[in-house]
Amino acid sequence: MTLPLAQLARHLLVWWDEHGRHDIPWKQVSASGELDPYGIWIAEVMLQQTQLQVMLPYWQRWMEAFPTVDALAAADEQQVLLLWQGLGYYSRARRLHQATRQLQGQQWPQELEAWLALPGIGRSTAGSILSSAFDRPFAILDGNVKRVLARLTAFGQPPARHSAHFWSLSEQLLDRQRPRDFNQALMDLGATICTPRRPACALCPWGAGCAGRRDGDPTQWPVKAPKRNKPKRVGVAFVYWRGDGQMLFRQRPPRGLLGGMTEVPSSEWRAAGDPTADLAAAPVTADWRPLSGHVRHVFTHFELSLTLFAAKAAGAAAAPQGFFWHPVDRLETLALPSVMAKVVRHGLARLT
Repeated sequence: MTLPLAQLARHLLVWWDEHGRHDIPWKQVSASGELDPYGIWIAEVMLQQTQLQVMLPYWQRWMEAFPTVDALAAADEQQVLLLWQGLGYYSRARRLHQATRQLQGQQWPQELEAWLALPGIGRSTAGSILSSAFDRPFAILDGNVKRVLARLTAFGQPPARHSAHFWSLSEQLLDRQRPRDFNQALMDLGATICTPRRPACALCPWGAGCAGRRDGDPTQWPVKAPKRNKPKRVGVAFVYWRGDGQMLFRQRPPRGLLGGMTEVPSSEWRAAGDPTADLAAAPVTADWRPLSGHVRHVFTHFELSLTLFAAKAAGAAAAPQGFFWHPVDRLETLALPSVMAKVVRHGLARLT
């Protein structure tokens, strides 16, 4: 770098004052001159795996349904998961729900350790909440910030393996007089200028001090770790339907992958298929017939391929214990994860 960190910080704040995203709803100061820590917290957790333009309508619907800590704490988990549907990584919603019950009746924490003690809060999320809500001098290090700092320094290793280095750099850069504005400026720089594929270097306030730009192609950074092939798993899903337009569902266990969500009855997801065990997982004894094609879904740590079997229930058959019927024209009222929405669409298309 050709510029000292303090000068880079000043340049960034000057740029942000004129060009930053000042219309983010959870960053708006109220009539009393304060920000809402609750709205900021919800937004920060939603943003952990989701871009702002995607999560904004989810945040708005969430705040209408659960406008306060008490409202969220009193909500049923299925209500919470239903509003989270489409954002993925559903453990984030469950942990938010748990954390509100810990915070009920308490003052908002203003120390890093107190936020880190809550479910689902890591160091960067805690720092962002504290700096945004209370203007406290805590650094952040999300994916956008790592990319910006890796390009700024032309760092030659994958950032994930050198977190201590990047945390140190983020803390040294932080403007301690304006931590709220500085952290937002750093995130805005990564979101609007120093983007992954086409960085607008000519508009960057760090142009003169960025080693990545000076070396000619900033998209070389951050250096990526070698990709690992995701393991593959297979299973069977059972589309059991009645003539009155209802399909059989069940709720997944509260812990683990997709915990507490609604699913179409399915077998265990294994590395290799086991036809006998798979069909033994059917919810009822029926004339199960295979449907053409497969449903494929990519999770963070593995790829899944599901074969579908279908059967029709007689008349107004009762649901087996642990299952329930639900109208297929009201699926929006179920907390269906994406993979199960795919199963339902695939099954209905072939049944009709």
